[in-house]
Amino acid sequence: MPDSADDTSSSASGKGGQRDLTEGPIARALFVMSAPMSMGIFAVLSVGLADAYFLSKLGETELAAVGYIYPVTTAITSLSIGLSAGANAAISQAIGAKEDGEATQRLGLHAISVGLLSGLAVAALFYLAYPLIFGAMGGADKVAEAIGQYAPFWAMSFPFLVLMMITNAVFRAHGDSVTSAFTMIVQAVINIGLNPLLIFGMWGFPEMGMMGAAVATLVGRAIAASLAMAIAWRRGMLGWCGAFLDGFVASVRRIVSVGAPAAFSNAINPAGMALVTAAVATVGDAAVAGFGAATRVQSMALVPLMALSAGIGPVVGQNWGADAQRRAQDAVHTAVWFCLGYGVLVALVLGLLAEPIAGLFASGDESQAFAAQYLRFVGLSFFGYGLLVSANSAMNARGKPLWSMGLSLARIFAVYLPLAWLGALTLGYAGIVAAAVAANLMGMWGALVATRATGLNRIDAAPIAFAATRG
Repeated sequence: MPDSADDTSSSASGKGGQRDLTEGPIARALFVMSAPMSMGIFAVLSVGLADAYFLSKLGETELAAVGYIYPVTTAITSLSIGLSAGANAAISQAIGAKEDGEATQRLGLHAISVGLLSGLAVAALFYLAYPLIFGAMGGADKVAEAIGQYAPFWAMSFPFLVLMMITNAVFRAHGDSVTSAFTMIVQAVINIGLNPLLIFGMWGFPEMGMMGAAVATLVGRAIAASLAMAIAWRRGMLGWCGAFLDGFVASVRRIVSVGAPAAFSNAINPAGMALVTAAVATVGDAAVAGFGAATRVQSMALVPLMALSAGIGPVVGQNWGADAQRRAQDAVHTAVWFCLGYGVLVALVLGLLAEPIAGLFASGDESQAFAAQYLRFVGLSFFGYGLLVSANSAMNARGKPLWSMGLSLARIFAVYLPLAWLGALTLGYAGIVAAAVAANLMGMWGALVATRATGLNRIDAAPIAFAATRG
């Protein structure tokens, strides 16, 4: 252990932005890991909003094509999220356990190799199958033509996305979330900046329409991935090491054992939301428009909680690898209090300003009313969803991904989806709103139970009724 405050500071900061997360206040470790990720996640979300905005200027056909494309590409992107979770868990635990630098470098290269091979395979499959996928969804005629302009270039960009996200996971595993967020922002800035130039043909660029949006995504991801790799290599987080294949199979097992369940877990939410949207459609088109507008606001409101889920993984991983289970538990407890505090703040804001906020994202009085109703009531339970995703990230970093996968499955398919359909058939839109609140609250309770069962939490999450009988 360091003998002085200066030594502690040096150890915490590390080389080239690397940080030892096994020392110092846990709250500070969570803050320095999560705060930069808020900007990175906001930047990534802004790309989807910008794409929808610019493509809507082309016409209803292109906007309809976006509606078909994004749910599918979001589900596919879950692969990169899962693999990055696997890489973070393996590398952060190795760093916490003080494995030698060459072994950690090799583990990072193994993670990138697995990700790149998986990304290329998935991209090839998507390129070959996208006409069948979108045809089965109902995309036909001009919409199918617009999808055909976008999908091939998006497929080409996917391996770069996987490469960037796994390299970013390497940064975070080393305690460097600033560089991870920086590369995300670079990708977003390039993508959004190229969008109008390539879509509409400005400043000498050709007018490419839907294809232009996909090319902008390809260029942004390629540059960001290359930049991330170069920085990681320069800082010694990655590097050529002897016997590259040494331990490759063991590395793959460590990464995939977390990455595969985490990928499936991340794919559950968009799939479930698509089925919930079908329930909303039974109420009417205005309800669907309002629900869509409300979920866009929700995605922005949840950014700090999603950043917390990105930051808590390396903190738990390093401390669990260092056999500092108490600090890992403290990280989860700190996350609980942050989710509660931030949740109260968001609930107050949305309770007071639901109507004007809904008016910014929804058109028409009826759809605005539906959006405001969702934001006012579901906003009361956002803290529960934040705790769920933070707990999932902590359990992935702990090496217990099946718990997080089971928690996500239960929230969507045991609570949200059946209650949403039951609510739609009995109470209409109000029933769907109530189902969302119930899903978030039950998800929170499940997160407390699961983290206690996996050794990450000392809070007794037993139901009040059971607690009363004990008392």
